[in-house]
Amino acid sequence: MMAKADYSRPFDALPPSLFAALEPLAGDIFRTRVELYWADVLRPLRRLYGEREDFDEWAERLLEIVARGYADRPPELRLMDLRRQGEPDWFQQPDMLGYVIYADRFAGDLRGVGEHISYLKEMGVTYLHLMPLLKPRTGANDGGYAVADYRAVNPSLGTMADLSHLAAELRAKGISLCIDLVCNHTAKEHEWARRAVAGDSVYQDYYLMYPDRLIPDAFEKTLPEVFPDFKPGNFTYYEDIDRWVWTTFNEYQWDLNYANPAVLAEMVDIILFLANQGVEILRLDAVAFMWKRLGTDSQNQPEAHDILQVFRALSRIAAPGLLLKAEAIVSPPKLIPYLGRGEATNKECELAYHNVYMVLLWSSLAERRVVLMTRALQNMPPIPTGAAWVTYVRCHDDIGWAVTDEDAADVGLSGAAHRAFLSEFYSGRFPDAFARGATFQFNPRTNDRRISGSCGSLAGLERALQSKDAAQTEQAIRRILLLYNLIFAFGGIPLIYMGDEIGLLNDPSYRDDPERRDDNRWMHRPAMDWERAAERGDWWSVAGRIFQGMRRMLAVRRRTAAFHAQAGAFAVWTHNEAVFGLLRDSPRGRVLVLANFSERPQTVPGYRLHEMYFSGRLIDRLTGVVVESAAGITLEGYEVLWLTPEHEVDVADVMHMEGARGGAYGQ
Repeated sequence: MMAKADYSRPFDALPPSLFAALEPLAGDIFRTRVELYWADVLRPLRRLYGEREDFDEWAERLLEIVARGYADRPPELRLMDLRRQGEPDWFQQPDMLGYVIYADRFAGDLRGVGEHISYLKEMGVTYLHLMPLLKPRTGANDGGYAVADYRAVNPSLGTMADLSHLAAELRAKGISLCIDLVCNHTAKEHEWARRAVAGDSVYQDYYLMYPDRLIPDAFEKTLPEVFPDFKPGNFTYYEDIDRWVWTTFNEYQWDLNYANPAVLAEMVDIILFLANQGVEILRLDAVAFMWKRLGTDSQNQPEAHDILQVFRALSRIAAPGLLLKAEAIVSPPKLIPYLGRGEATNKECELAYHNVYMVLLWSSLAERRVVLMTRALQNMPPIPTGAAWVTYVRCHDDIGWAVTDEDAADVGLSGAAHRAFLSEFYSGRFPDAFARGATFQFNPRTNDRRISGSCGSLAGLERALQSKDAAQTEQAIRRILLLYNLIFAFGGIPLIYMGDEIGLLNDPSYRDDPERRDDNRWMHRPAMDWERAAERGDWWSVAGRIFQGMRRMLAVRRRTAAFHAQAGAFAVWTHNEAVFGLLRDSPRGRVLVLANFSERPQTVPGYRLHEMYFSGRLIDRLTGVVVESAAGITLEGYEVLWLTPEHEVDVADVMHMEGARGGAYGQ
């Protein structure tokens, strides 16, 4: 056992057999990493479990897990680790592009996904997120988020060997694989849960179980309901064990008890196992819920951040090429800490979803005003230089309107009223609303409503195609491209959700599936339409307009150093409430993004451009067109410009822009 007072050489406690198969240099590399990062392990670990008498034993146990994970790591992945450490900003580069798919709905299974790598490369994808694929429970499984075995793949998709093979195929093509790891809960059919049901007290302590309603009732006083339609309350009674089990989401998803260090140790072991299959990014699901505290909403507790810091520090020792992405869909003040604050700066997750930005984009589109978005983004503090946002327009989940009352009040709005307006608008209840979405999980007690719907349907494409109105179709396409333009311009890793690049719409067929019909989120999880995708090269088709429009924007993004994630992204006032301004300003370069959220032409005054040092001749990087700013700049409906002062654009950029336009630079 390690001495309690001296952790300067913790690896001395490890059995020599762990490193018997390693070359001496590999063992030295491991020891060096332990020396570098062990303090980052102990700091949060002591906050979690420092009062336990067996703390030293658990610290030693974690180190042994990490040592075994490192020893089992394939040589090609150790080489990748060294490459990633030599280029620590690899995931912050402006050429990063993510694509999110359900393997079965995209290509049948994991082998089918491998057959479509050329399609991904055509788009410029460098990051592929495969939606939940670890073995789920049979039957209803929350879209795969009720995991019955973390070390096996859903048999309908393939095997763990298939996953490892696909990861290697993707890696050879410059694409990093991301998968989901559900941290907060397991399926009630998981081996741990089955042992708990069988009466094993060791595994009963893996979960939160209570003999009566005394403690659950005390917690319920301050707990919100995640799925009030599916499962009111946060606890479920199981007669066969005579226990109330904490079930935040569905009754078949049992919350884990991270107050027990055995749970944390199990999860670390799983993280390293998946990393050793070639997974490069883990999307850590429901991390906000991992720690419970009486008298609170049991979300975003300090200990949840401590757990993530332990995950990060230990994975940096065994598999530093692995990135951790926090799935924390919370308000802005609670979101930033998942990327690290204070002593945890650059020591928590490298990636987090910018849920706030996504919500504000849809809010501005409905309002035709950008005042709320501008103010709310200005209120958000900066993130660590070693982290990056993941920006997105749509995902597999519903949209919850994460507009705080404080941000709304800053611009003269009622937060509750505005959230209600957005739900009404995007469910298509307004007579002239272009959106075709549906309400998800209405809670009459709080009046909380979320929205389901695909990007195309929410942006008006479904309504336009149904009415066969060419003008409406044009506007819908421009809305889709505007939204994606702004996530491409923000910085970090933008994600394209499967099918958005060809304008896939809501799929009503989920109603015919007994296991899905009660969950309308399946409307925006359609199967990939490969016939429609075949039209992506045709500029006159809807799919071609969207696909080629995205490709053109991404080609410019890749060449624009100012879009590196470490370069600042600042929301700026344009003195036109319909035009959003985003300033990318750093030593890497300057770009002023202007986006018109109205269907009508809008002008940004010349004096405002002059105040931001964007005066004289400006070049729109998207088209290569020179714009004179003195009299102001007018944007057509839903138009976006990426502006740089002419004298700051180098010759190579000019040549690329001429190629994009077919010449005519400066006309």
